[in-house]
Amino acid sequence: MAWKTNDEESLQSSDELKRQKKIKMAIYITIFVVFQIIVITTMSLTVMKVKTPKFRLGGNINVQSFESVPATPSFDIKFTTQIRIKNSANWGSYKFNAANVTFQYQGGTVGVMDMAKGKVGWLSTIKRNVEVSLSSSAITGSNLGSELSSGVLTLNSVGRLNGKVAIMFIMKKKKATNMNCTIAFDVAAKTLKSLECK
Repeated sequence: MAWKTNDEESLQSSDELKRQKKIKMAIYITIFVVFQIIVITTMSLTVMKVKTPKFRLGGNINVQSFESVPATPSFDIKFTTQIRIKNSANWGSYKFNAANVTFQYQGGTVGVMDMAKGKVGWLSTIKRNVEVSLSSSAITGSNLGSELSSGVLTLNSVGRLNGKVAIMFIMKKKKATNMNCTIAFDVAAKTLKSLECK
């Protein structure tokens, strides 16, 4: 009879051990699932979120030549600058198609600059050095003469880049970014007065 009691106790204790192991396993699985949910949520809120890259003119505009005649009225300007494409908010590269940047005076085109297609790495910015030639020969019926006489010539640069942000080589999302910059030249000094991009 003593053996029966011991057998029953050992069966009960082995059943109890199995039950405790199952409970432990269920706890570990639950902790793992919760951890995975936290990781996936964090990834989707930070890494997988795609933001629009920025497309701007660089801060330095070096005027090479600036000729203006308020009486005619006309101007011819040549300068060098940088085009900056900033992808510092995305965890994936941004591949963009060829595009152009149009320089305008009161809506009339005074110059166009072509830009080749390219790629910006993740969390980075590329800078392309460009030469720009502008001429007012195509502008008619504006107050260009009075603006040149006032000493400040204001131009706009507009452009649009179309491309895709590739995240972790799996997901690609189309993103288009616009350039809209206002450039003010000091006519007397023949230099850049201000540059503001939105």
